[in-house]
Amino acid sequence: MSSQEIPVDHVIFTNRWIQLVAGVICMVMIANLQYGWTYFVDPIDAKYHWGRTSIQVAFTIFVATETWLVPVEGWFVDRFGPRSVVMFGGVIVAVAWTLNSWASSLSMLYFAATLSGVGAGAVYGTCVGNALKWFADRRGLAAGLTAAGFGAGAAATVYPIISVIRTFGYEKAFLWFGLGQGLVIVGLSLILRAPAFNEAPKLARKVTQGLRDYQPGEMLQTPIFWILYVMFVLVAASGLIVTAQVAPIARDYGIAGSRVNFFFVSSTALVMAGIVDNLLNGLARPTFGWISDYVGRENTMAVVFTCGAAAYWALGTIGNTPWMFIATAGLVYFTWGEIYSLFPAICTDTYGPKYAATNAGLLYTAKGAASFLVPAASWLQTYSGGWHAVFVVAAVANLAVAATALFIVKPFRASSHAEIATVPMAPPAG
Repeated sequence: MSSQEIPVDHVIFTNRWIQLVAGVICMVMIANLQYGWTYFVDPIDAKYHWGRTSIQVAFTIFVATETWLVPVEGWFVDRFGPRSVVMFGGVIVAVAWTLNSWASSLSMLYFAATLSGVGAGAVYGTCVGNALKWFADRRGLAAGLTAAGFGAGAAATVYPIISVIRTFGYEKAFLWFGLGQGLVIVGLSLILRAPAFNEAPKLARKVTQGLRDYQPGEMLQTPIFWILYVMFVLVAASGLIVTAQVAPIARDYGIAGSRVNFFFVSSTALVMAGIVDNLLNGLARPTFGWISDYVGRENTMAVVFTCGAAAYWALGTIGNTPWMFIATAGLVYFTWGEIYSLFPAICTDTYGPKYAATNAGLLYTAKGAASFLVPAASWLQTYSGGWHAVFVVAAVANLAVAATALFIVKPFRASSHAEIATVPMAPPAG
């Protein structure tokens, strides 16, 4: 069924908030593929002794395939609607983690990681692209809420996953969570559809907005796209390094098993950090997306990435005690997660909503490029004998991106020849 064909008995699904909620839940279901991975690394290594570096190659493969195939999946979404693409993603997610539970060689682990990336990318790119189309007047908020499902979705399952790994083994955790997540995605895919012509609001709030829709090929010929791409790579690489290594970092600091108490909750520093990290990661996406709808994308980027630089410095300098680790790692997650709302929003502001899934997907491939720096961080940690040097590099990268947003991207977009104009604020719809 095309995105233009709307069955009369599905009137409830024309509500854009229903579409948004369905997309958010789908994103929650793929969150563990990225944010839950760190809890499997050491158990896999304990069983097969492949080494952290070799096992983390699977994470790089996952992120690369998750991101680099999004433009292809976006092409299908823009032409045939989101339902079939998300359904396909749900099936692949279930198959991938089932294979992870059986993987007895690195080659099988890498193959499963490839499938995980394909499935997650199909869901991620589709849900974000669909939100951008339904919410032209609130792109930052809509993209942020959708991406928040991916960022915060793993928070509720941190303890269950760790508990299943300890009690039944990591293989059962892969199998049970993989099948459950895949089934939920397939079910929710039946709700999703793209807005029909003139069904979604046309005007955005007062942000710098393009006057026409750019096809993907046209977008790739503009300098601003590649500036945004490099910015995305630098911030994403910094965040992915911590995401992939948060458990090993805690163990290297000697605090992973330290007990911490918060009101009536008692847990280890690693478990508490995992919950706090994912909650803050998810909270950052709608928070800064919403703020950027009012104060501008570039201004928001400049502030939050400067704070991110301070967070990385703090994690590498004073984050070696249980509560400081929880606090500084949480701040890192809070100041990098918003890239998944700010960058899709600024991309669609600049290049229009018609090809939003494909265009935002092309920008999202920067995350795949960033993933190849994760093993480099492991090398730098080994070479320097600690994590401090890694976090100093991340801090410098974030400062560079903050300056670029404010002093290059902002004036460039305002005065470019791409027919960018400021559109007056429209009343919120729906």
